[in-house]
Amino acid sequence: MTSAWRAEHVRRIDPAAAVLIPAVTTADRSGLDSARLYWDMWPVQDAQGRLAPLAGRELWMALTAPDRGDPALRHFEAKIHWIERRGGWHDLGPVLPDFDVPYEREWAGCALLDDGVLTLFFTAAGTAERAGGYQQELWSASARLGADGWPADWSPPAPLVTGYGPHYMPADAHEGAPGTIKAFRDPAYFRDPADGAEYLAFTASLAGSDSAFNGAFGIARKAASGWVLSPPCLHAEGVNNELERAHLVFHGQHYYAFWSTQSATFAPDLRHAPGGLYGMVADSMAGPWRPLNGTGLVLANPADRPQQTYSWFVDAGLTVCSFVDVMPDGSFGGVPAPLLRLALEGEHTRVLALDPEAAG
Repeated sequence: MTSAWRAEHVRRIDPAAAVLIPAVTTADRSGLDSARLYWDMWPVQDAQGRLAPLAGRELWMALTAPDRGDPALRHFEAKIHWIERRGGWHDLGPVLPDFDVPYEREWAGCALLDDGVLTLFFTAAGTAERAGGYQQELWSASARLGADGWPADWSPPAPLVTGYGPHYMPADAHEGAPGTIKAFRDPAYFRDPADGAEYLAFTASLAGSDSAFNGAFGIARKAASGWVLSPPCLHAEGVNNELERAHLVFHGQHYYAFWSTQSATFAPDLRHAPGGLYGMVADSMAGPWRPLNGTGLVLANPADRPQQTYSWFVDAGLTVCSFVDVMPDGSFGGVPAPLLRLALEGEHTRVLALDPEAAG
């Protein structure tokens, strides 16, 4: 059953009453490469969505690219790197070795450690034949852990699904602009504790829509033959163009669908809504999905710093990560933001603390 995040939900958002993310005053890149930018990030997780230590270490992944002086250029050189949380954040280099692949770059995804195998689900973006496009597909690669507890002998990356199916618009355009392109990206693994069924949530665009604002929370389900595209669990037709970093969390007998979005990707009459983490809740994967806190808004950037952080991702331990986007002086942060801790109570949410030691 596909539910809708409706304009009436968004109109009820009162920015003055929103749960605000604490102000970020510095972009700490100690331990990181000062010549690189870092953004969309996620932890290595087990099948239940909890942070999974790897070789006795707390390992995460993030998109990174050389700092060319214009942060918009990072999207066209993005590569997934290991980052370790050890006091601060430390760059350990690329996750995947170089392969001969048809895509140009790697965009966001997730990492699953299950039964001694690490699988990286990610977005294959662009095309190697022509630089700078916005084509998007869902891909993966996997590696069994060696005796040292570290992944070795990665499989060649391969697509997870063929085409875009009847429910999703193709994300195959070469031309476009951030915030307006159509989506088929950000795969995030989820295993349903009710029956063990395996899903991928992903950022999508609703097919058959007459609106330019047709963001969808896509779903693929694992079958004997592989991953099969299913109808979206929810959409934002007429409301918002991008439900980015779509992912699922099970907590307290409820299913939570989370995504990130920005004020500029809402329909023009809904742009009072702040950039932030949004979500809906259901009693099963079948839905129906209900907006958290009555509106969908979970966390928001402060009104005087509307773009200070972005790309929130919640794990099963309710740790929330993001990255520092626009600093108060207008510069790009390009580093992991301080972690947050979320509390979920049925259809309501709150922030427990700004916790520098938060971990899943």
